[in-house]
Amino acid sequence: MEIFFWQALLGYIIDLLVGDPPRLPHPVVLIGNSIARLESVARKTFNSDAALKIAGVILAATVTVGSFAVTALLLYALREVSYLLFLLAGAWLVSTTIATKGLATAARDIKQLLAEGDLPGARRQVGMIVGRDTGDMDSGDVARATVETVAENFVDAVAAPLFYACLGGPALAMAYRAVNTLDSMLGYKNEKYMHLGWASARLDDLAGYVPARLAGGLLLFAAWLSNRDWRRAWRAWRRDAAAHPSPNSGIPESVMAGTLGIQLGGRNVYGGVVSHRAFMGEPGEEMRPDHINRAIDMLYLGALVAVLVVPVFWLAVWWGWTGLVS
Repeated sequence: MEIFFWQALLGYIIDLLVGDPPRLPHPVVLIGNSIARLESVARKTFNSDAALKIAGVILAATVTVGSFAVTALLLYALREVSYLLFLLAGAWLVSTTIATKGLATAARDIKQLLAEGDLPGARRQVGMIVGRDTGDMDSGDVARATVETVAENFVDAVAAPLFYACLGGPALAMAYRAVNTLDSMLGYKNEKYMHLGWASARLDDLAGYVPARLAGGLLLFAAWLSNRDWRRAWRAWRRDAAAHPSPNSGIPESVMAGTLGIQLGGRNVYGGVVSHRAFMGEPGEEMRPDHINRAIDMLYLGALVAVLVVPVFWLAVWWGWTGLVS
């Protein structure tokens, strides 16, 4: 199990240093292509709502188990060749499931466009990382959407991959990334994906349940370390997180809102339809581009805390379990 910790740590460092080089093949791209092909097959084969729901279950299971199996078999083969090659390849695969650098870069680019007064450019850029309509956003809306995305993806792209990498190595981290990709492609609550994407959305909620709550604690600890108002963040978590439509996303968003002294949530537009998201945090400072920088600071500090705390968490669980069975 210790090798998993080293691969997780090295994967975290690789992501911080190089992110996702565009010239290297990315496993998540391959996973996404597989999902798209299987979706096409399912829609050509099944027509009824019930059949699509069953197809969605099979699709989600196939992609998740397949991602785990392919990764595990690849690493097994590499281990037979060279232990060092196995270690480094596993670390690189873990790095592809983490997106600290990529998320921070995307958020920083949006902040820069806002600072330059390029609101149309900022709208286009934020539209690449959120699912909502961005055409009529003002500067505050763009900043809010960016901070919300940074907070939510602290779970999906940092805490959860590290959690599963330490638990079951690169193969389990890749399986989690497959689940998350399934949700991002199929897990929409609209007419098109209501049935085919149902299993993907539920599986993502289940896979993210423990990591989201761990992430909330990590962000609180990061707030305390940076001398921010962690007590206000804790109040926001207890008061507001459950009102979020996602059982997991409300935790990092409410903690981030409380930490930064802002209010997230409110009016969003999806496909031309206005939706009012529950508020996270208390009315405080008006949303500004510099709040994006503060959110990025929390992202990096939270990621550092995660890579230090998550292995200790699993070691404690492992030692406790071995003590019980011995």
